[in-house]
Amino acid sequence: MVRKLSPISRRALLAGSAGLMGAAAVVSGIVRARRTRRPVTFAIQAPIRQDWLDKRHEEIIEPGLPIVDPHHHLWDRPGYRYLFQDLLADIGSGHNIRATLFEECGAMYRSGGPPELRSLGETEFANGVARMSASGKYGPTRCCSGIIGNVDLRIGFRAKAVLEQHLAVSDGRLRGIRNSSTWPGDPSLKIYSPAPQSLLLDKSFREGFAALAVLGLTFDAWMFQTQLKDLVDLARAFPHTTIVLNHVGGPLAIGPYAGKREEAFTEWRDGIHAVASLPHTYVKLGGLGMRLISFAFFENDQPPSSEDLAQAWRPYIETCIEAFGAQRSMFESNFPVDKGTCSYQVLWNTFKRIAAGCSADEKTALFSGAASKAYRLTV
Repeated sequence: MVRKLSPISRRALLAGSAGLMGAAAVVSGIVRARRTRRPVTFAIQAPIRQDWLDKRHEEIIEPGLPIVDPHHHLWDRPGYRYLFQDLLADIGSGHNIRATLFEECGAMYRSGGPPELRSLGETEFANGVARMSASGKYGPTRCCSGIIGNVDLRIGFRAKAVLEQHLAVSDGRLRGIRNSSTWPGDPSLKIYSPAPQSLLLDKSFREGFAALAVLGLTFDAWMFQTQLKDLVDLARAFPHTTIVLNHVGGPLAIGPYAGKREEAFTEWRDGIHAVASLPHTYVKLGGLGMRLISFAFFENDQPPSSEDLAQAWRPYIETCIEAFGAQRSMFESNFPVDKGTCSYQVLWNTFKRIAAGCSADEKTALFSGAASKAYRLTV
């Protein structure tokens, strides 16, 4: 059972948005005068500047603690490359990363063939990296030991056959599927992820979704907090399918929520508790380095310390741990997307600071156990 955590978390749970006051204060105090904006790689993230990240080095906290990173991407896009060697450089920065899970991101799709089969290229690509890593020639970490692929479940009953092809080309490493449901709702959010409206309620989508449990696959759910009610409806309809909520449920502090962080937090918190009430759901603790949450550390001259990030992110992460329990909560890197805010080294130090008050068993669950269970990974 998760112990009571810090007073910040209790205030967040008992008084709605009170736990946000400290986080807002630290960010406003740390973020100095706004700098000239640099070009961004994608709207959802801050630009990655290795020279800026290199200004901050920290001693590794609890270096022996085993970690499974259940959420990272790999891609080769114009002007933006993050491939196996880049991942190796990050996971080799000091923490004890035992295994990782690849998350679909539209990478390396096949250039031809039926549209519904083109995403097989991404699964093949991730599995190729997994094979390289499994050789042991690149270090002890088993990278991409699990794969979350993409099949558009709106193809309905035909999804099962496509999922079986993904299982085959992954050598059995496929662990689940992600379909983004980040429907913007507000025009100001459209540039971040123009997903279809009410995807999780769509009849054809649910026909395809039904195949996941049959094949022993999970569903990774990436959405804004405004879709959490739809996820609850989906989870109730499919009680035998494991669902993993990405990025602490997509809390917002931009667009319609700009300047309304406390109001948004209260709404988000209620949604988190509703999802957590269903025992076949898990949550990934991360993604808070994205622009959606409006912590503008990336605009400073110096990158943030793990103390800075822990204070800002604590209300969101501790709320999730209190709601889901440590056994259904897993820390994630969300690299390279969150790399615009901090280094891999600082990121995991941040999580370790937030989890400092947890028991040994709870830490095991948060850093490796929950991910291993949800995705059937052997560490």
